[in-house]
Amino acid sequence: MFSKHLTKTLKNVPYSMRKPSYSTAKESIPKYDVVVVGGGIVGVASARECLCRHPHLKMAIVEKESKLAMHQSGHNSGVIHAGIYYKPGSLKAKLCVEGLQLTYSYCDERKIPYKKVGKLIVATNEGELSNLLDLYERGQKNNVKDLEIIDGDKIKTYEPKCTGIKALWSPHTGIIDFIVVCNSYAKDFQSVGGDIFYNFHVNGFSEAPDADYPVCIETKSGETLQAKYVLTCGGLYSDILAELSGCSRDPRIVPFRGEYLLLTPEKQSIIKGNIYPVPDPRFPFLGVHFTPRMDGSVWLGPNAVLAFKREGYTWFDINLSELWDALQYSGFRKLASKFVMAGTEEMIKSIFTSLRVKDLQKFVPDLAASDITRGPTGVRAQALDKDGNLVDDFVFDMGDSKLGKRILHCRNAPSPGATSSQAIAKMIADKLEEQFKLS
Repeated sequence: MFSKHLTKTLKNVPYSMRKPSYSTAKESIPKYDVVVVGGGIVGVASARECLCRHPHLKMAIVEKESKLAMHQSGHNSGVIHAGIYYKPGSLKAKLCVEGLQLTYSYCDERKIPYKKVGKLIVATNEGELSNLLDLYERGQKNNVKDLEIIDGDKIKTYEPKCTGIKALWSPHTGIIDFIVVCNSYAKDFQSVGGDIFYNFHVNGFSEAPDADYPVCIETKSGETLQAKYVLTCGGLYSDILAELSGCSRDPRIVPFRGEYLLLTPEKQSIIKGNIYPVPDPRFPFLGVHFTPRMDGSVWLGPNAVLAFKREGYTWFDINLSELWDALQYSGFRKLASKFVMAGTEEMIKSIFTSLRVKDLQKFVPDLAASDITRGPTGVRAQALDKDGNLVDDFVFDMGDSKLGKRILHCRNAPSPGATSSQAIAKMIADKLEEQFKLS
């Protein structure tokens, strides 16, 4: 119903690439009913959903970069996840399964290319079989379609170069370029009257003297907007934005860099779809995997190492203030103490990529170190509580002050946020309607 309503709405409102301007002059400050801070895929999807439900509202997105989807949304593996891993009955499971269907339907309507290449979760030894069966049962309870446990011989049907004793086959897992999806959401948003401000780096919220638009959104360079209500979807800076309106810093964002390797062009054809390991329940991340991309390249990884800057994509990207903020946080210190050996191993493998090849050879023995080059990186906004636990669910927050009660913070939208973006957006739009009485 929503999709049909949106399509009808977009036909009635011509799309225009409007470039709104802002000013420091008091009489010309733009004013909006709702402003969304953050131009990643969750923020843009949420703005789109809200405005398409309430096209009479005046809405804007503000983004600190010159383009949308510049960080987590544009530096992920590009996998459309099916919803296998998540605890049955959890919000993550529900939103992922729903999000997959919404993503495919949306992309079919908008002619956005994707590929249903499927995914194998491969057990390479007997000790992994019980965990593999647990995953199958989770997937069944989560209503993931057409999951199948297959024997080692059938693995070759899907991945001729892959070796394992059993695998979980997920035929509806796909790949896509989420930057293209995010930009399409933005076009929808602008087509129904929304504005997007780029290079707008929010560093404060204050009370404006205007009773109708009481929230003043400020940047370091002095630009301002006014709004009745604000939604923040700040990703790597979500805790900082929350603190600006009087919320606690907990849960804290600690950045972890994921470094990918690339198959050389002459070897790309040996990988047909996604190949994942059976995750080790002792560790918080999924482990290295093989991921084909829409451009034909094949990504291998990622690992997980502490980033020395919230947007630190290399070892040489260092922000001492942000690094100290992570290191002195009790939650990070407790997490690090649990995984000293694993963390040290990840750092060593980051430097010596040949060691990572050995992990990959468990699945594709034909791989050699000469087939691998260093590839792209991404930074994950990992929310941690003060006890060192990874926050694995959605966190929304509001301040207690008169100003704070007009600002809703989406502090954690855990992976797979891109796959689930439209389902998350529906949930956030519901929450905006509830909190701010939008009508």
